[in-house]
Amino acid sequence: MRVVLTTVLNASVTIDNKVYSQIDRGFCLLVGFTHSDNQKLVDKMIDKILSLRVFADERGLTNLSIYDVKGQIMSVSQFTLYADTSGGRRPSFVNAMKPDQARELYAYFNQQLENKFGPIATGVFGADMKVSSVNDGPFTVVLDSEELFK
Repeated sequence: MRVVLTTVLNASVTIDNKVYSQIDRGFCLLVGFTHSDNQKLVDKMIDKILSLRVFADERGLTNLSIYDVKGQIMSVSQFTLYADTSGGRRPSFVNAMKPDQARELYAYFNQQLENKFGPIATGVFGADMKVSSVNDGPFTVVLDSEELFK
């Protein structure tokens, strides 16, 4: 599982020229799954995301969590996080989880995130989405389960 986490001042998802969801200050999460991912791994990733201290305190140090800043969260499915660009010029997505399985795991991710955090904004799995954000910092981290939970 890979998550690209960016702190944002605001973010939105537009589908068919209509704003589908939006948030103010918080996290914009791009979420991708690979074949070996499961619910237990998702639970660990959510705990990691919610415990990260990536917002600046009054001294400018990254000491504050999403809870401390009373932030919001947007979750957007992103299978392209598993693109393999090692051969040729066109990415391969053989490492991305199959759509039916990924849709189910993404729904689980969002439900568990809401259970632990509260309401979140989302995109629509498989939709042609336009994601806009005003990045704060910018402060962006890549969370990869293979590195985090060996």
